[in-house]
Order: sequence, then C-alpha cells, then structure tokens
Amino acid sequence: MTPPLAFATEVAEAIAARRPLVALESTIVTHGMPFPDNLATARAVEAEVRAAGAVPATIAVAGGAIRIGLEPAGLEALATATGVRKLSRADLAVALSEGWTGSTTVAATMICARLAGIEVFATGGIGGVHRGAERTFDVSADLEELAATAVTVVASGAKAILDLPKTLEVLETRGVPVIAVGQDALPAFWSRDSGLPAPLRLDDPAAIARAHRMRARLGMPGGQLVANPIPAEAEIPADAIAPHIAEALAAADAAGVAAKAVTPFLLSRIGAATGGAALAANIALVRNNARLAAHIAVALAALPA
Repeated sequence: MTPPLAFATEVAEAIAARRPLVALESTIVTHGMPFPDNLATARAVEAEVRAAGAVPATIAVAGGAIRIGLEPAGLEALATATGVRKLSRADLAVALSEGWTGSTTVAATMICARLAGIEVFATGGIGGVHRGAERTFDVSADLEELAATAVTVVASGAKAILDLPKTLEVLETRGVPVIAVGQDALPAFWSRDSGLPAPLRLDDPAAIARAHRMRARLGMPGGQLVANPIPAEAEIPADAIAPHIAEALAAADAAGVAAKAVTPFLLSRIGAATGGAALAANIALVRNNARLAAHIAVALAALPA
C-alpha cells in the first residue's frame, strides 16, 4: 500500500531533479514558539537550507495526508492555527485516518522523512529521558525512533530540560551514534557544553554523510544523532540557565503538567524567565542546525546511494 504523501511543488521538483533535501519538523511552529516568532523562524530556517544548497521540506499532517513541504500559505496557516495535535509515532496513523491537523515531533518527522526518501532532518533539540523518569517513566519516543529509522538528525543535543546523562545512556544502549561537531563535549541545547563527553566527533559534513552511507551498507537499522553546538555568540551557559530550568520543572510538577504538554510548558516558562534570551538562543541554534543539515544533504547527494 502507498503511504498518503502530498508533496509541495518545490519538494516534488527537487525529488524529480535529484536535488538534496532536508526535512524540518513542524512542532516548533505550533508548540515551540509563539506567533509571529514561529512563522518568522520557520521561514528563516527554510531560507538557511536553500542558501546552503538544499531544498527544505517542512513536514506536517492535514486532510488525511502527510504534507512533505508546505506552500507559503500553508506554513502561515499552520503558524496561526489553534488546536493542532502534536503527533508522534503512537498517534500518527490515527491522525491521518481521522483527518486531524497535526504537527510532527522528531519521531514523527523521522518516520515521514523516511517514507519520502529524505535522509537528513534538522531540528532544535531531541526529546529524551525526562528528569524523574524513574518515577514517571517519561521517556521520549524520539530515542526509540533514532534507534529504528535511518535518518540523520541534526540537533543541538537533547533539550537541556531533560536528564542528559540518562538520555545519553539510552542512546548508547540502543546503538545510536551520537556525533559532536567541532568539539569533544556534548552540547546541551542552549549551552555549548553539557559537561558530558560526546561519544564520537566528526567535524566535516562529508564525513557524517559517509558514516550515514556506511550504516546502510552494513544493514544497520536506525539513524545518527549529530550534536551541533549553538553558535558561541548565542549560547546561554549551563550555569546561567540551570536555575530557570529548576524553577520551570518545579512549576510543572506543582501544576501537574504531564506527557506531551511538559516540553512546551517548560520552554515557555524558561523563555519568559530569561526575558526572551532562551527564545533568541533557540532560534539561533535551529538556524545553525539547518545550515549543517543542508551541507550534509549536499554531501550525501554526491555519494552513491
């Protein structure tokens, strides 16, 4: 059976011409930032991909189809919509069969990108093991998807609101390559250094592309996590952001926030507490990740499939 894919004109033309493509998630548009920052950021991220020689494919679900790339009007409609579902592996099929409008998390974007034949995906930060997971069992489906779906994901590490040592341990257990770029330390979203060493380091996009191809040749399932640190001029050091994270976590616990609502709640709370600095850093890092992802996609396009 054929998956319900609907391609934007620019993406369809790129596929026909065998041009490099970069998948982009849509949860950052619907749940990660307020309007109009979300729309401006989405447009800027797409522009970064184009400037680096690839074609952006922002992914969302609407009208019973997976939208691989959004036309300008569709992107704006998503950025201003209310009641949009935040979709992961567990609810993607139901959303499609029921005709819901949904934005895609890291896990869902990986699934959709793979269906569309897109090998590289840029995001801000992945989900992971939440703090207190030994009580709540709150572990993001992103980690399982990285172990199962052959897409290279470019992110600034896992979100700093998470339990980073446990997240790294799960990735290691599941056999996911975690590759830092330009440094030996694992980045932590808003901060360049999490205090944890990265298991692997590759500084050349072409080397990352070669590793992606080699995994396919070996028949290994799953993708790669490329941990790209936020630009130095945009970072918030870990010791500066830590008190705001602690306060936001306490507020979420007191309010009984759980499941998919946790991350948007925490990001919004931290953004307000930092006077917008966290939002500015988030925008800078996702644009930086889009540039690197495009360079990897271009390098992949030059290699034999």
